[in-house]
Amino acid sequence: MKALEGQKILDFTHVQSGPTCTQLLAWFGADVIKVERPGVGDATRKQLVDVPGADSLYFTMLNHNKRSITINTKSETGREILTRLVEECDVLVENFAPGALDRMGFGWDRIQEINPRMIMASVKGFGPGRYEDCKVYENVAQCAGGSASTTGFPDNVPMVTGAQIGDSGTGLLLALGIVAALLQREKTGRGQRVLAPMQDGVINLCRVKLRDQQRLAAGPLEEYSQFAKGIPFGDATPRAANDSGGGQPGRILKCKGWESDPDAYTYFITQAAVWKNVCDLIGKPEWKTDPDYATPSARLPRLDEVFDEIEKWTMTRTKFEVMDECNPLDIPVGPILSMKEIAEDRELRESKTIVEVDHPERGKYLSVGCPVKLSDCYVEVTRSPLLGEHTEEILSELLGFGGQDLERIFSSGAVGDRAASTK
Repeated sequence: MKALEGQKILDFTHVQSGPTCTQLLAWFGADVIKVERPGVGDATRKQLVDVPGADSLYFTMLNHNKRSITINTKSETGREILTRLVEECDVLVENFAPGALDRMGFGWDRIQEINPRMIMASVKGFGPGRYEDCKVYENVAQCAGGSASTTGFPDNVPMVTGAQIGDSGTGLLLALGIVAALLQREKTGRGQRVLAPMQDGVINLCRVKLRDQQRLAAGPLEEYSQFAKGIPFGDATPRAANDSGGGQPGRILKCKGWESDPDAYTYFITQAAVWKNVCDLIGKPEWKTDPDYATPSARLPRLDEVFDEIEKWTMTRTKFEVMDECNPLDIPVGPILSMKEIAEDRELRESKTIVEVDHPERGKYLSVGCPVKLSDCYVEVTRSPLLGEHTEEILSELLGFGGQDLERIFSSGAVGDRAASTK
């Protein structure tokens, strides 16, 4: 039995944040019914297309393990079907622009009338306040959530990160909120609203930077590189380049081959507990007792010199050799892995972190697997649905329509082409 087996999710999400959430629920066994517009579907089906005539990787990698039904919600029959789905399902997930569901006639009050046990979960750009009606995308969320202002080098412009912390990060948080609401419903019998604003999600992931904002009142942030360089601090948490962001100083350092390989680097942390091991490793045993280097506080003004010496050593090893030599000494290091290296990593394939999926239109492709592993809930990643592929199946099996009712529904144009659901 899967962890969420028996839970039915009405998926009104599109693009990335919402589909991330509902895909995770599907991986854990929920029956996720993706509702799409007939003939159009999720906008990402045809964005960044690399195989003509096939759904894009953008869509397929965010919609595994789901079923697709197409509904024209502007038609009377379409609204009838949607009402029945609300009656039957446990959770409705959406990331429409603010007010879209209300205009459709299925706002929170109406949902509660139809099914008081329904949980309605939403991703929005901002929470309640002056920006709550604004549309938000990934990089906007990173900027409004404090990530961009604290990412990059101090003497350059703010930077966004390649990790989709606004979209996918918020989707993961919304999934947690949904599971919590389902557990609470077991006690109360009532549904509730679950809201995950993207700005809030990014701020949550930037908590150590909010920590540093408050620490500034007590003086300069000594673990930041700019302290060692004598650069004054302003009144806001600065960009910290590749500093570790914690109490243990760390840097990205060159490794053997860096001249031709843009990813021949390692992240090296000078953890206080293993400082003596670091000194022996890089050929600086005298630093173990030298008062200018022996303690963490003494090293802070000299971090550039310390990491310069460490880098002289790392440049004589590949990033993997650095890991092989440091790990037995408990020195925290990690290679800078390219997406090519991650895609080809045998152990990531074996752990199902990276999976290969076969699709009827595009063939085999790589995708991410479930990032959370449960010992009693095996996750098999199945392909994303074709547009409207399960329309007839859902109408008949879940809603009980058959015979003349099905003929009426398909002939009305309320659910798109019947041929699409019989592929």
